[in-house]
Amino acid sequence: MKVLIVDDDVVSRMMLMHMVDTAAGGACDVHEAEDGEEAWARLDAGLAPALLFCDLRMPRLSGMELLARVKADARFADLPFVLVSAAADAATMEQAQGLGARGYIVKPFDGARVAAYLAPLLRAGDELPAATVRRLGIDAARLLLYLGGLQRQLAGAAAEVEALLAAGRIDAARAHLARLGEGCRTLGLHGAAAGFDTLCPGAGSDGIVRELEAAQHVVQRQLDAAQALATDAARAAAV
Repeated sequence: MKVLIVDDDVVSRMMLMHMVDTAAGGACDVHEAEDGEEAWARLDAGLAPALLFCDLRMPRLSGMELLARVKADARFADLPFVLVSAAADAATMEQAQGLGARGYIVKPFDGARVAAYLAPLLRAGDELPAATVRRLGIDAARLLLYLGGLQRQLAGAAAEVEALLAAGRIDAARAHLARLGEGCRTLGLHGAAAGFDTLCPGAGSDGIVRELEAAQHVVQRQLDAAQALATDAARAAAV
């Protein structure tokens, strides 16, 4: 899961980055920008964060101006945007909420408040990559290979299950879904596994496709987090 932090003060930016990483237990790929213009350029170039923390007062493009620009663009209209300020100004909070801000945090940062904004984005019951590699006795690079393999299986599963259902092979379709669920469970994706456990092939292909798509999103988020873990491990090994 990607998080973008925008602040022209490098110390504040580093503190918030550390809090996000700590609150998410390493499950976030944290990106940074030093002002609104840089943040906009990164978004426009394809960065797709699940959450954005942005300082209010910055040169070139302020936090409020970036918020207005983001919410006016259909590509980013649903992006959770949290403003950051050194002062709790009721009028500014009201203006931010009117523009579509998800919330407002005040410096110095409160780790619990930061964690509260991250919590809804971390699917309940899913294991963090660091815990998965410890449990399986593997490294982050191997976890990336396993997740990539599961992602490919999920991508092709809808057509395979629909073909089995069309041929009347209900038990085979159920077994195929059960194997995918077990793969998710093995890799610590318990929320996705639970979805497969309750999925009945007789319910129709639409429900199966929706569950497979949801599982792919979960696996992609875990891939992003595992990639960040692998990168950190490579950096530590190089020191």
